[in-house]
Amino acid sequence: MLKNRQPVDVAQILLSVMFLLVMITACLWIVQPFILGFAWAGTVVIATWPVLLHLQRLLWGRRSLAVLVMTLLLLVLFIVPVALLVNSVVDNSGPLVKWATSGHMELPRLEWLNAVPLAGAKLYSSWNAMIDSGGGAIMAKVRPYIGTTTTWFIGQAANIGRFVMHCGLMLLFSVLLYWRGEQVAQGFRHFAFRLAAKRGDAAVVLAAQAIRAVALGVVVTALVQGVLGGIGLAVTGIPYATLLSVVMIFCCLVQLGPLPVLIPAIIWLYWSGETTWGTVLLVWSCVVGTLDNVIRPMLIRMGADLPLVLILSGVIGGMIAFGMIGLFIGPVVLAVSWRIYSVWVHEAPQPLISAADAVESLNDAESPGATK
Repeated sequence: MLKNRQPVDVAQILLSVMFLLVMITACLWIVQPFILGFAWAGTVVIATWPVLLHLQRLLWGRRSLAVLVMTLLLLVLFIVPVALLVNSVVDNSGPLVKWATSGHMELPRLEWLNAVPLAGAKLYSSWNAMIDSGGGAIMAKVRPYIGTTTTWFIGQAANIGRFVMHCGLMLLFSVLLYWRGEQVAQGFRHFAFRLAAKRGDAAVVLAAQAIRAVALGVVVTALVQGVLGGIGLAVTGIPYATLLSVVMIFCCLVQLGPLPVLIPAIIWLYWSGETTWGTVLLVWSCVVGTLDNVIRPMLIRMGADLPLVLILSGVIGGMIAFGMIGLFIGPVVLAVSWRIYSVWVHEAPQPLISAADAVESLNDAESPGATK
């Protein structure tokens, strides 16, 4: 006896899917202001989780004391540098905007060219002859663009305010994740296992390894180079050493290294007659500038073996997509995706035949006589 198949209620299925989509969209819309802060906090907590456990063992097994110490460390490493950067931008942006937007901008006379051996006097006379003959007209044409460009760059300081907000959210979420890290990790693993069984669980573990590798290889290297470079600037008497140290950390995060800041400082010292301190900073810059070649590969391979070009692409692309916080989020996303992709590809064996044989077999399959 044949059983009658129950009719499929298409309307119910469609309405159920639509309801789920609406709920997911509404939830994402509500938590959207906190997503980047939570992602940043997750990156920081995963990277520093072994440090938290070590502190907890040292502090008589008290999680609360370990969380307090980690919070203070995050304040020193993230909040204080950002506060110094914002303060420096606010203090120095006013005169810069006033100078760029004023109507009294003139090309500099560059009197110091006279002190350059051999060609200095000729360069000075040629430069001033150009100014006297048409420098005013040139400056009149260039002035509007300088003012607009400078105002635009200073206007981007609003992004720093957004970055400060994400720093605060990162600190808050980090405290919560430090306190309940095991439960949160188990929740993510449970959800991944529900989606893709063992593959999903393995993907979460691989993601954690990739996050730790990026944090160790990129962020720690940038902090080490920036701090050591800042010490060199402060010892040799370079003004605004704190601000320049923050700029150096930023340059190291975008994989430019500390030399774009250190080389002009060395030139300035030699030009000011401080040849001894200039030589000291030159030697110190050689050491600091090459540290990343030693530290970064070692730290990245402590977490996961990731291509350096992937880290570089993630840093630059993340900064373009998400702003300053993308420096941390971008390489993490690419590293996690790369690790999952790599494991998925290597589950299948590599092809054993040569490329020529593969093409030949394909041609044989497409030939008219292959179906006979």
